[in-house]
Amino acid sequence: MSKAIVFDLDGTLVDSAPDLMDAHNYVMQKFGYHQKPITDIRHLAGRGAANMILSSLKEEDKKFDQNIHKRIIKGVNEFLAWGKSKKINFAICTNKMESLAKKLLKEINLIEFFDYIAGADTFEYKKPDPRHLTNILEILDVKKEDSIMVGDSETDAETARIAKVSFILVKGGYTEKDQNSIYHNHFINDFTEMNEILSKMKFLN
Repeated sequence: MSKAIVFDLDGTLVDSAPDLMDAHNYVMQKFGYHQKPITDIRHLAGRGAANMILSSLKEEDKKFDQNIHKRIIKGVNEFLAWGKSKKINFAICTNKMESLAKKLLKEINLIEFFDYIAGADTFEYKKPDPRHLTNILEILDVKKEDSIMVGDSETDAETARIAKVSFILVKGGYTEKDQNSIYHNHFINDFTEMNEILSKMKFLN
């Protein structure tokens, strides 16, 4: 029976906040605005660099390129390699544009692990619309009860909850909310804990 784990990208597999902050402050300085410390807008990182700028300027006409970053969350490489040895299907469900998601995954040498990558522009809808997730599962031909979503924010959590898919929350992600106020079945500090969680969930039984 096929199994699948679907991951968010920014804040879940990679910590993009520092690079997005660099891009944010570069643009702010270029246009004569004040720069900000990462603690002020880290929670916006999961929405992309453009939204960081829009939040700071409260405008809708500032555009710029997003940086590529290489900060992989602890244990990700080892877990993905282990999962593929167990024939688990892996997919990405991100609100980053599909081309940017693929570019990033290539840069950090993770793209080979993923059977499907869906970005904000892959379908006509995106998270928290549950179809962003359920469409991926349909493409992979995996049932909801044989799948798990892993993410770091309330957007990921709501997507999984509405889709009725088990959800693992990655702590310390791009959100203002306390972990206990975000829907989840389990949570992890990093991916060194994933095998134990999957065992508790009897995912491979």
